[in-house]
Amino acid sequence: MQRRSLIRATGAAALLSATPFVRAQGNLQKFKFNLGWKVEASGAGFLLAQQRGYYKDAGLDVTIDTGNGSASAISLVAGGAYDVASADLSTMIEFNTANPQSKLAAVAIQYDLNPNSVMVRKDGAIKKPADLAGKTILGQPFNASRKLFPAFAKAQGFDGSGVKWENVAPDIGDTRFVKGDFDAAAYFFFTGLLNLKARGLTPDQITVFRFSDYGLKSYGNGLIANAKSMQDNPDAMKAFVKATTRGWVDAIADPRAGAAAIKAREPLAHEEIEFERLQLIVDGTMKTAETRTNGWGAATPARLQATIDETVAAFGLKSSLAVADIWTDRFLPAAADRKLKA
Repeated sequence: MQRRSLIRATGAAALLSATPFVRAQGNLQKFKFNLGWKVEASGAGFLLAQQRGYYKDAGLDVTIDTGNGSASAISLVAGGAYDVASADLSTMIEFNTANPQSKLAAVAIQYDLNPNSVMVRKDGAIKKPADLAGKTILGQPFNASRKLFPAFAKAQGFDGSGVKWENVAPDIGDTRFVKGDFDAAAYFFFTGLLNLKARGLTPDQITVFRFSDYGLKSYGNGLIANAKSMQDNPDAMKAFVKATTRGWVDAIADPRAGAAAIKAREPLAHEEIEFERLQLIVDGTMKTAETRTNGWGAATPARLQATIDETVAAFGLKSSLAVADIWTDRFLPAAADRKLKA
C-alpha cells in the first residue's frame, strides 16, 4: 500500500510539474512570418531562432513559410496573411506609394548594406560601371538589382536608359551568361556568385559592381510589418523582433550553426553551399561599421531618407513618403541585445 501511494504521489507530482509547461505551450501567441524566398542562407537567423527555442521563450508560436520574392511577400503582409516578412525596403516603398492606406513599415533592418549588384566577366570589355552603358544585362522585371539600376547609373554618372534587359528565367539565364550570351547579370551578390560558381564561373573570374560600393546608400532587406499587427499585437511584435535579433546575432557569430539550421529545416539544402552563402551575407551586408556601432536591426534617419530618395529616383515614383512612413524603431530590443558578438 505504501509503495502504491508513493507511485501515485510521484505521478501526481510529475503531472503537476508538467502542467505549467503544457499551459505555457497552449498560451503561445500565434505569429506568421514569410522568409520572402526559399530556405537558404538569407533565412538563417530566423531558422536558428526557431531551432533554439527563442520564439517560444518569447511566448510566440511562429510559423515560418517560404516566399517568392519581395513583391509577393509584401503583398501577403499587406493583405494580412502574414504579420511580418523579410523583404526589400525599396519594394516596400514602391508598394506604399501605390497603396498609401497600407501603412507597411520596417521594424528592423536585415541587410545594413544593400546586396544589389551587377556582375561581369573579368576577361570581358566591361572594366568599370560606366562601361555598362548600352550593354545587354540579364535581369527580370521583378529583379531588385534591375529596378535600382537607374539610381546606380546616376550615381556613377552614366546614362542607364540604353541598357537592354534580358528577361530570362534565372536558372537558364545563369547558364547563358556563363556562355557569354549577355554582357552582365543583375543579382544579389551572394546569390549570383554561388549560382555562377555552380555553373563553372568562379568568383575570381567575376567582377562585382556592388551598388553599395558605388554610391548607393539604400538599406537592403528589412522586417516588413503591417499596421494591424503592429497596432493590435505590439507585445508580440516586440517579442518577435527581439527573438529574431537574438537568432541573427547568433548566426553572425557562428555561421556554421546557421547553415545547420537551414539543413535541419530543408534536408535537400546543400549545407556547405549555404554556409558559404551565409558567410558572404554576414561579411558583405551585416558586419558593417554602423551595425557594430548601433547593433543588428537598427537604422539611421539619413540612410532611411537616402533609401526613399534613391528608390523614388530609380523607380520613377511620385512619392512624398517621409521616414516615419516606412520605419519604426519602437519594436527594437535594447542596444545590449542587438550588439554583435564578433
